[in-house]
Amino acid sequence: MTSNDSVQKAPAKDPWELPDVSGLVVGVLGGTGDQGRGLAYRLARAGQKVIIGSRAAERARTAADELGLGVEGAENAECARRSDIVIVAVPWDGHGKTLEALREELSGKLVIDCVNPLGFDKKGAYALKPEEGSAAEQAAALLPDSRVTAAFHHLSAVLLQDPAVEEIDTDVMVLGEVRADTDLVQALAARIPGMRGVFAGRLRNAHQVESLVANLISVNRRYKAHAGLRVTDV
Repeated sequence: MTSNDSVQKAPAKDPWELPDVSGLVVGVLGGTGDQGRGLAYRLARAGQKVIIGSRAAERARTAADELGLGVEGAENAECARRSDIVIVAVPWDGHGKTLEALREELSGKLVIDCVNPLGFDKKGAYALKPEEGSAAEQAAALLPDSRVTAAFHHLSAVLLQDPAVEEIDTDVMVLGEVRADTDLVQALAARIPGMRGVFAGRLRNAHQVESLVANLISVNRRYKAHAGLRVTDV
């Protein structure tokens, strides 16, 4: 028997064993828009410390006051500086310029991009293909000193903002390059009742995740719904 034969392999890590993120401050860039506001509300309702960011500090503070739950509002740069985790929920047409301007403030931060590059015409919504491949990959290119992940793409802003909805019945596809970072994002998703974060690959696979929102918009229009996603058998 060789020495290698007697060495036992460490048991594989349970993929559902996730870190405690309850003490982390979450900033939401674009937190005055429907998606960002809804995420801010749900996370704050779950007990997370949340700061809403906007280009105009006063607008951010007004939105924060409306949400309550200890949510604060600040100009984007201050929001980024004061947060441990920063969710990017800005409109696609302002995505690149916003991140480029915040490169220094976002240095070293865990960034979660949830932006969906979409176009609209008389046939409905359709996916756009950014030069970098996806919004998340554009974020990674613009923020070389940040830890960029992608998640929270497929959530209904209507359901997120509705206080009568107790649970958000959906899975969240989480993408990123470093497992420790995607574990943190999964754990943050799990703070919201009914929600589960599921690891779905590296950032190079973000385009199809972002694009799927165009399909969900078609589902919602046809069935008068607020559709989400569930991943089976995991």
